[in-house]
Amino acid sequence: MPRILESIVTTCSADGRVHLAPMGVRHVDGHVLLMPFRPSATLDNILASGKAVLNLTDDVRVFAGCVTGRRDWPTLALADGSHRLAGCLAHVPLGLDRQEDDELRPVLWMAPGEQVIHGAFAGFNRAQAAVIEGAVLVSRLGMLPEEKVDRELAYLQIAIEKTAGAAEDEAWRWLRQAVAEHRAGRRQGAA
Repeated sequence: MPRILESIVTTCSADGRVHLAPMGVRHVDGHVLLMPFRPSATLDNILASGKAVLNLTDDVRVFAGCVTGRRDWPTLALADGSHRLAGCLAHVPLGLDRQEDDELRPVLWMAPGEQVIHGAFAGFNRAQAAVIEGAVLVSRLGMLPEEKVDRELAYLQIAIEKTAGAAEDEAWRWLRQAVAEHRAGRRQGAA
């Protein structure tokens, strides 16, 4: 199975609203495979327009922001009407080639265009990886046992404490706040 690479996918609705979504993608046989959950704006937008943009960024606040309701990140319009993340290091336009339908996660085989590089990649620190892992946990709070979330967040906290800069600290706070709010909502619903 090909490795999963974390990225931000931008799509546009029929009325021109830009949608950002963190997504693990695979590169297979010259295609970029997207597997958005159903229902999702990403899936609806791609099926309607036939296109998306793969954004490669080292700003992990975008990942944490998207899963905690902070989706208002600056974007720039491209010539074909799609949009890319303004702060990305590179972007790749994608066109829908074919799809494999599935009740939960259809597989979208996207044909990549030319990658456009906007900035140099300086490398990752461990806190950036921790934020991305934390964002995946937050995106699945309704599916995972609390003990697993607590155990994994405690381990990831070590990397935050040792290597985080201001951006990673901010993103980590958003994730921890989302966990606390999710649990408070569950307790309130049970009362």
